[in-house]
Amino acid sequence: MNVAAKYRMASLYVGDLHADVTEDLLFKKFSTVGPVLSIRICRDLVTRRSLGYAYVNFLQLADAQKALDTMNFDVIKGKSIRLMWSQRDAYLRKSGIGNVFIKNLDKSIDNKALYEHFSTFGKILSSKVMSDDQGSKGYAFVHFQTQSAADRAIEEMNGTQLKNCKVFVGRFKSRKDRESELRHKTNEFTNVYIKNFGDDMDDKRLKEVFSKYGETLSVKVMTDSSGKSKGFGFVSFASHEAAKNAVEDMNGKDINGQLIFVGRAQKKVERQAELKQLFEQQRQERIRRCQGVKLYIKNLDDAVDDEKLQKEFSSFGSISRVKVMQEEGRSKGFGLVCFSSHEEAIKAMTEMNGHILGSKPLNIALAQRHEERRTYFTSQ
Repeated sequence: MNVAAKYRMASLYVGDLHADVTEDLLFKKFSTVGPVLSIRICRDLVTRRSLGYAYVNFLQLADAQKALDTMNFDVIKGKSIRLMWSQRDAYLRKSGIGNVFIKNLDKSIDNKALYEHFSTFGKILSSKVMSDDQGSKGYAFVHFQTQSAADRAIEEMNGTQLKNCKVFVGRFKSRKDRESELRHKTNEFTNVYIKNFGDDMDDKRLKEVFSKYGETLSVKVMTDSSGKSKGFGFVSFASHEAAKNAVEDMNGKDINGQLIFVGRAQKKVERQAELKQLFEQQRQERIRRCQGVKLYIKNLDDAVDDEKLQKEFSSFGSISRVKVMQEEGRSKGFGLVCFSSHEEAIKAMTEMNGHILGSKPLNIALAQRHEERRTYFTSQ
């Protein structure tokens, strides 16, 4: 084993860091267990703000193991840190091998409690309760070293009571697998959603309208507290063919003077997944349009605003977006300019880099996506 590989094995990932944590503070903490070769807090390339995680490289593997065993979930500056072995093999992270998904978690279960509940089944490479500013989102991920450990966790923990909630524990499914399942459900639906038929409708009448397409298992018009129709309902057919024919024939038909909508009934999670997929496609399209054509402009004079920045760069081509970043109405000293083509952006960067605008020379670089910045940091 070469020296570099040896030291990579003694490298820990430190997550959930407070924004004010410094390399010096981490060095003082981790050097208490053994010699530390280096510490690197990953930061935004432009703002230099902490991204909330770091890498600690020990001289000895045993010291890294000791830190993992004794310091995981310690509190630094009011936040519990999360330690795991630095895993730079993207295949292992994304393959799904040993990965477990947990949902319906009690809000009081944090990273430490999650680790304690699942570590009895085998060695854990990483674990995390997903959260936001409001606290736990109620779901989490645990990545075991082996698939057998993951299988034991699923078998013994699925359906058990943790605090006040009955949890679901199952194999992690990639986005590709989830989308494939969603497409399969879409192609094999048997439940139909009907709306816009007004308040002059009940279960019996709705069944009469739709039973000609095949055997119905249930028919329900949704009503308010007084028993009056809310104008929508559901029909469950015994076969997909019957449901498909009902949708194709009845969608847009006139009932009681109103054009009704008839379509596949979707669960809330399916609707959310479709919306998420749509938003992701739109986001990727925006990224594609701006790929290689977005410039970061740093060292801006305080007097430079959006209008002045656009005026300075408009001679190089068509600009789709200009933004000077601000905080409490004052410039933060950097911004971005998005061109319609890569060639225009390169030309602007070449000619304007170092150009004096106001009282300062501009510092210009091609913008990097978040994923590219992470790749840059983890490759160092």
